[in-house]
Amino acid sequence: MSAKLPPFWRQGADVLLKTLGSDLQGLSTQEAVRRLAVDGPNSLAPSTHSHPLADLLRRLANPLVAILLVAAAIAGATGDAPSFVIIVAVVLASTGLDMIQEHRARASAEALRQTIALRARAWRDGKAGEVPAAQLVAGDVVDLAAGDLVPADGVVLAANNVQVNQALLTGEPYPVEKAVEPAATEATLADARNALFEGASVVAGTARMLVAATGPRTRLGAIARALGKAQPPTAFERGVHQLGVLIVRLTLFLVLFVLLAHLALGRPALQSFLFAMALAVGLTPELLPMIMTVALSRGAQRMAAAKVVVKRLSAIHDLGQMDILCTDKTGTLTQARIALVAHPGIDGEDDDQVAEWAAINARFETGLRSPLDEALLQHMSDRDLNGWRKLDERPFDFERRRVSVLVERAADGVRLEIVKGAPETLLTLCANAQDRSGAVRPLDAALRQRLADLQADRAAQGLRLLGVAFRSAAGRQTIGQDDDAGLVFLGFCVFVDPPKASATQAISRLQAAGVRVKVISGDAAAVVQHLVTTLNLPVEGLLTGEMIDKLNDQALAVRVEHTDLFARVTPDQKTRIVHALRARGHTVGFLGDGINDAPAIRAADVGLSVDGATDVAREAADMILLDQDLSVLADGVAEGRRTYANIMKYVRMGTSSNFGNMLTMALASLALPFLPLTAVQVLLNNLIYDLAQVGIPLDGADASDLSRPRAWDMRGLMRFTAIMGPLSSVFDVATFALLLWVFHADVAQFRAAWFIESMASQILVIFVIRTAGPALASRAHPALTATALAGLALALALPLLPWGAVLGFAPPTGATLAAIAGLVGTYLVCAEGLKRLALGQAHDGRIF
Repeated sequence: MSAKLPPFWRQGADVLLKTLGSDLQGLSTQEAVRRLAVDGPNSLAPSTHSHPLADLLRRLANPLVAILLVAAAIAGATGDAPSFVIIVAVVLASTGLDMIQEHRARASAEALRQTIALRARAWRDGKAGEVPAAQLVAGDVVDLAAGDLVPADGVVLAANNVQVNQALLTGEPYPVEKAVEPAATEATLADARNALFEGASVVAGTARMLVAATGPRTRLGAIARALGKAQPPTAFERGVHQLGVLIVRLTLFLVLFVLLAHLALGRPALQSFLFAMALAVGLTPELLPMIMTVALSRGAQRMAAAKVVVKRLSAIHDLGQMDILCTDKTGTLTQARIALVAHPGIDGEDDDQVAEWAAINARFETGLRSPLDEALLQHMSDRDLNGWRKLDERPFDFERRRVSVLVERAADGVRLEIVKGAPETLLTLCANAQDRSGAVRPLDAALRQRLADLQADRAAQGLRLLGVAFRSAAGRQTIGQDDDAGLVFLGFCVFVDPPKASATQAISRLQAAGVRVKVISGDAAAVVQHLVTTLNLPVEGLLTGEMIDKLNDQALAVRVEHTDLFARVTPDQKTRIVHALRARGHTVGFLGDGINDAPAIRAADVGLSVDGATDVAREAADMILLDQDLSVLADGVAEGRRTYANIMKYVRMGTSSNFGNMLTMALASLALPFLPLTAVQVLLNNLIYDLAQVGIPLDGADASDLSRPRAWDMRGLMRFTAIMGPLSSVFDVATFALLLWVFHADVAQFRAAWFIESMASQILVIFVIRTAGPALASRAHPALTATALAGLALALALPLLPWGAVLGFAPPTGATLAAIAGLVGTYLVCAEGLKRLALGQAHDGRIF
């Protein structure tokens, strides 16, 4: 419950009527029109979205994208049309895909707006009449009946056996009773028994309500506003931004160093500028957006096979980086259905007659059946109840808190009045009790205490209880009005939303993978605690919604770190929990299925929902589980980590190799009387190397990459680049020495030979550094092998074939090529020896 919204239900109906300037006959039409003009329509304000052009410009401002655009401009200016076309196409494709996905996600708030009732029966000018729900204002008096959606927030003015399903707002699995009088204590929204909230549905009875808040001021409106707010960058977006900043720094350093050094040495300004710009393009991972998109798309295909629909591709990465999963209990830890789990008699042991007679009562009860009635009938589905016929009924009401049916057994004409309802109410009406043998005994103080203890024990376990009683009705045709005096107590029916057998194993898998599970529920603390005890889940700490309300954001961030259970929480509190966890540096996933979960789903790094969830929850989610099972998530986590590992392979290979080559060229350009490669040759080198890596998204990943969450590690990337880049430069310098002082190569041969050495070392080292284990013990995916070897073949062919002269190459001698082969082989051995140090991680030898 948001502290900014007034707790109107705590004021009482009389006070609220006076505050709102209304009475039991409602408002005048004139006054309603005036208020409508001031407050606006009773509809969730449409969320405002920026213009598509503004969205495009925001994405293009990303450092990594900006680098690519600058590189494209330089390529176009230097006449490198292929690089220009490739870079622009990659940027536009990846940016366009992001914009399309965000547009689809915006449907969440629109789906929420569709839940509002179209018309309502309101009192205006002393008469009840139909008015559009959008025209309701604070102070209106509205009549509700079974089947209606509550059109606004308000309090109950009159109630006749009204029951409301507000599970989508509070997470409660059972319909709740509403009454005029407020509860003695109202710690949370779910405890406000005199309040009606927009979006809830009336399942039984009738009520008259006073509208206290409309449109965006309702609890549902607060959820819609939360869905419309701009969210913090996700883990994937933060990582890509950090990578872009790192590449910008490396590029600026190298380009400025080369440009200033060349000018200081008196080199031609234009030639120096073009060469420096070529180095800038050479440092840019042009195909990174494509590699990421292909890797994520591949992950989406594999997850689709596991019955997970991926709506936002980058959420696959975020799922792999996720180290905390917040989940509601219903449907994930439980089966999302009410079941009868026990029917003890007065001795505490199950008595079949208790379940049978309760089912007879449920069978003949008129009106909408509650989930408890459905559970009773399901439990007794193998028992023939056709031998009874109904004579009369006294339906449930909140004063009696029970249902009575008068039935006759066809076999012997025995007539009974069977009553089921709140145990505490039934026990006060019973003077006797019947045991399993059929013997009736006085319900004395000792027996009452044992029954009260049994009830308290089961309730403390989070179970729901109904009492069952009866009395003989020989000769009677109707149920009298004597308030059921003289009943005989028979026993209890005990209900629960059964835990999922697979939940314990699934959570164990998640925890083994470094994902901590936190249960966030709108249910009572006792229900949540009993569930985790039943499933034997390793959890610690408990916070209730009432406790959370007393904590500021900083205090909450400290408490959530060591708390795994949250009970009686509101939608706003769920979102606060997610933000608090993210503020502590965690990558957070949130799994929910109700309207009340939608803001938290959207606030998380990776929002998760299920196929049977509300439209709002599904639209707010990044992924939808077609199979409502946490085991699917455990598989998804591994897929996310595999995807991240492959993206990082490209980043590490490209950054270190490009930096090494460009560093070599920068230094060589200062020492040599000619450029080691022309600007066009630099761009060609970079393009072929990028194309050789397009098979990376299909590659497997080391077991160590899947064992725990992996975040974007810029320090690790710098360490890898600082070790592997200079290693490459050492062998480049050795190549230069051989070409100049041993083979005395001319300029065209020098460029051709170094082009071959550079491309061979870059491409073949892919097979070395793609895994932290021994390269020969790990087999690359066939697609990666094919693209890498095809790139190598093209790099070897260009200088050796006749058209090489067009590119400024001349074929090297056989001895030169043999020496280059030896240098490349030595470089690969050294790379194998240093890669563990560069990666800074252990390896268990397995590839997945």
